Amino acid sequence: MSGFVEKPEPLEVPGLVHLHTGKVRELYQNEAGDLVMVASDRISAFDWVLPTEIPDKGRTLTQLSQWWFDKLADLVPNHVLSTELPPGAPDDWAGRTLICKSLRMVPVECVARGYLAGSGLVEYNESRTVCGLALPEGLVDGSELPAPIFTPATKAAVGEHDENVSYEEVARQVGAETAAQLRQTTLAVYNRARDIARERGILLADTKFEFGYDGETLVLADEVLTPDSSRFWPADEWEPGHPQPSFDKQYVRDWLTSPESGWDRKSEQPPPALPPHIVEATRAKYIEAYERLTGTSWS
Repeated sequence: MSGFVEKPEPLEVPGLVHLHTGKVRELYQNEAGDLVMVASDRISAFDWVLPTEIPDKGRTLTQLSQWWFDKLADLVPNHVLSTELPPGAPDDWAGRTLICKSLRMVPVECVARGYLAGSGLVEYNESRTVCGLALPEGLVDGSELPAPIFTPATKAAVGEHDENVSYEEVARQVGAETAAQLRQTTLAVYNRARDIARERGILLADTKFEFGYDGETLVLADEVLTPDSSRFWPADEWEPGHPQPSFDKQYVRDWLTSPESGWDRKSEQPPPALPPHIVEATRAKYIEAYERLTGTSWS
């Protein structure tokens, strides 16, 4: 059992049709057929969407994504048409809303890894592979890989795990030509982002992208290179051999698994509300990531 602790009711906005409630985003369609993506302040952990929101989270994710889209525009087009509020939308949508092209989405999470962590570390410890790709002996938690690798996953519904798959399985699902294009573009974007982040004292350990097709053109979609879709580590604290400090929701995960929360992750009970000090610490991490990457103050 997992999913939403309290599933929200989407707002009704004149001229917009609600399509989907995701973990973080609400998805609408306007009368022109464009998609309207609204990033909420919801946060998820352990496949649960928690009942407590993190103030400003949706705005930081949206504005950081937009910053990255601009940095990557010469490598791959993106789906953003406008950041203007749709007529009749509530003021609270300002800064968290993107008007986007409607694409034919590729049903694959395109993951790039430059360091060993997460599910990749688990598989490596079992078989010295990640998504079937052989890696050298002697790597540990947080090790830099000899070269970045493409480790795709299947998309999962809210409350379910994405599942790592082999490149061969992606080729079987979407065709060899599309699979090759996904791998090439994913690694090109990762390499660009890794270098930009490193200049700012941040290591991009891994990240996931979503792509769709606009006609025959591959387009970068959804959010990109945010703390929700990426592992960002402070470079000056990087020390392989154990979990690294990160710019994401680790405060939330740590608290939920601590005695203080009183929650048993293995039970079917939903997780409890977050206390104020965890909310504030998590908000501060999202804002710190935004400020360090973009070089601008959050306001």
